[in-house]
Amino acid sequence: MKKAGIESLDFIIITGDAYVDHPSFGTAIIGRVLQSQGFTVGVIPQPDWKDVDSFRALGRPNLGFLINSGNIDSMVNHYTAAKKKRHDDLYSPGGKGGFRPDRAVIVYCGKAREAYKDVPILIGGIEASLRRFAHYDYWDDKVRRSILIDSKADLLMYGMGEKTVVEVANLLKYGMNVRNIKSTRGIVYAVNTLEGLKDYIEVPSFEDAASDKEAYSKSYKAEYMEQDPTNGRTIVQKHGDRYVVQNPPQLSLSQEEMDAVYALPYARTYHPMYESQGGIPAIKEVKFSITSHRGCYGGCSFCALNFHQGRVIQNRSGKSVVEEAKLMTTLDDFKGYIHDVGGPTANFRHRACKLQEKNGVCKSRQCLFPTPCKNLIVDHSEYLGVLRNIRKLPGIKKVFIRSGIRYDYLSYDKNDTFFRELCEHHISGQLKVAPEHISNRVLKQMGKPGKEVYNRFAEKYHKINKDLGKKQFLVPYLMSSHPGSDIHAAIELALYIKEMGYMPEQVQDFYPTPGSLSTAMYYTGKNPLTGEEVYVPKTQKEKNMQRALLQYSLPSNYSLVREALVSAHREDLIGKGKNCLIPDSPPRASKKTSKNRTAAKPGKK
Repeated sequence: MKKAGIESLDFIIITGDAYVDHPSFGTAIIGRVLQSQGFTVGVIPQPDWKDVDSFRALGRPNLGFLINSGNIDSMVNHYTAAKKKRHDDLYSPGGKGGFRPDRAVIVYCGKAREAYKDVPILIGGIEASLRRFAHYDYWDDKVRRSILIDSKADLLMYGMGEKTVVEVANLLKYGMNVRNIKSTRGIVYAVNTLEGLKDYIEVPSFEDAASDKEAYSKSYKAEYMEQDPTNGRTIVQKHGDRYVVQNPPQLSLSQEEMDAVYALPYARTYHPMYESQGGIPAIKEVKFSITSHRGCYGGCSFCALNFHQGRVIQNRSGKSVVEEAKLMTTLDDFKGYIHDVGGPTANFRHRACKLQEKNGVCKSRQCLFPTPCKNLIVDHSEYLGVLRNIRKLPGIKKVFIRSGIRYDYLSYDKNDTFFRELCEHHISGQLKVAPEHISNRVLKQMGKPGKEVYNRFAEKYHKINKDLGKKQFLVPYLMSSHPGSDIHAAIELALYIKEMGYMPEQVQDFYPTPGSLSTAMYYTGKNPLTGEEVYVPKTQKEKNMQRALLQYSLPSNYSLVREALVSAHREDLIGKGKNCLIPDSPPRASKKTSKNRTAAKPGKK
């Protein structure tokens, strides 16, 4: 600050992550965007939440504190799906845990208010965004209030915040009281009266949602339906004697605006103060990755993207993406490998259909589920052109795609050119895809296509690799204990794994995180969108059995798998038969146990 001649900063960002100045980190983007608009910005990363002086490290901000928990909700960051404390934290120095508190946004707001009582406090990022209404909290196992109320912040900015934060910053700059900022899109504020508010819908109150699961479902459905910037309406939810008001979502960034965001002068690494502590591990996977777009219209129930980035795709120009690749080739530690070019779903580069440009997303149906919409545009040609241009750059050895391919969308493309070049140039030995399950009743609740779609994709993948003379594998991500999955569905998945001829090294337990449709199902036992009752595995014992079934051959899982099979009256799967999952008696532990294979052999389903 002294070198730059800055006596006091306009904004101070307080974040639960270590400071990494890279466009994969929200703090870096918001800081650089504000800086580009003429504001001075400082960052206090991972302050000591027990010491108020830690929040005074950069002095009193002129306009406000901007507070986030980091790139991940602090509770998800701290605890596993089994609610066990994690010991590591990839967003902290040396990858060690303990540098941020539970419920970081709430804790940081309290200390910031203690540090400077009358400074505006604005919250944002994933933790604030997904907890903006009354929401089920897995760790407390109850419905919590809007984080705006619990944190006592002045304003909440939800979704992707560049436009919103600049508009709010300018209003504060020109003297508007933060309590009077009520017209900006993408914000949530609290008021004592709804007098003067027009064109809004009111959802069940916090008190009703917390005591009545039908009311919670009704509230969630209404909130879910209004998250489109074109047709989303203002939403009101009463909390005690106050009203939480969410304005319609912020308008999408234009391509030119998004190009400008990613062209800002990021240092593209962590702050040098962390070097002696072993650096920040989270930078490793993303340092040489390129975000080509935002948003996802895939509609997976367990994903909260609909609530945060939205279903509408916002993309950068191909030129902007290639320019970032060129920049990477000038960095001292670049070895010629770009780890990813993509977004939430790599092969969704454009809006799903032309109708979305004027009408926004459909409220009554999804783009891909249960079947592809007739208006869906299936075309990989522009994305392929961008990848080809990057491959041609001097200094580029390989361009990987690691952010996830939506396999059903790819299989619907009648032109195989992208599929072939994906296999030929953009994977290294294996492709990770996410069928998640194969039981159609579970897939229905997940919002995923039936197993026959995955089977067709797998067959085509292996055929293309065979034609190319490559021995490359498929690694499917699988999930246990999702709403809709009972023991019988888990057994069905285990039998499918056996048929595929591989044993996954890792499987994922369903994790009820804030904001997702699946979490609403987990809490209420119903699908809020359809009203259909849904079976929910709730006990840790059943979750452990479902998870064990997905790795049925591990000796350590034998007892759980046997118990699961007996409870389901599937003793026919115990023994020496062709379809049996486990033998009659526990296998002997061997000192020379070979590592489990992580992918099916080429040519197998």
